[in-house]
Amino acid sequence: MKFLKFFLIIFISLTSSVKADFNKKLLNQLEDGGKLIFIRHAYAPGSGDPSNFNLNDCSTQRNLSKEGRKQAVNIGEFFRNKKVKIDKVLSSEWCRCKETSSIAFNNFKTKKFLNSFYSSKFAKNKKSQMINLKKYVNSWKSDKNLVLVTHYVVISEALNYAPSSGEIVITDKNFNILDNIEMDY
Repeated sequence: MKFLKFFLIIFISLTSSVKADFNKKLLNQLEDGGKLIFIRHAYAPGSGDPSNFNLNDCSTQRNLSKEGRKQAVNIGEFFRNKKVKIDKVLSSEWCRCKETSSIAFNNFKTKKFLNSFYSSKFAKNKKSQMINLKKYVNSWKSDKNLVLVTHYVVISEALNYAPSSGEIVITDKNFNILDNIEMDY
């Protein structure tokens, strides 16, 4: 039994230092700039949007919960505490993405190519949105990082990755995933 406890302590110590080294590597990469930082909007209970969804009326949409707003605060604190250089923050036009962006970063602009295409009402937009996202990224030049606050379906389609609510996924300009950070709420 003592041997098992000893082994467990050694394993935890080693994996913690590996993760710390990896986080240091990630922060160095973010310091270099030119990275894409995809963020799935903070926690908004449920899935999809109600049938009466109206882009211009947040009361018809799935919105951030109290936990989601706290998660958005944590996202912003992470970027401020780590002093991550940000060129600009772009958001989906959906209220849950705009609220995440507003709480975490204050200043942002909306872009249609970050909108959800989860429902059949918007599914026809998927191909053009992905084309426009890639065009934007290809023309974007900065020594800072680009933050993209969007939806599960956009991140999944662009990166072949399934993010959790509020998860941060860092990629290079070729959409190769460098790391991810799950944010508590």
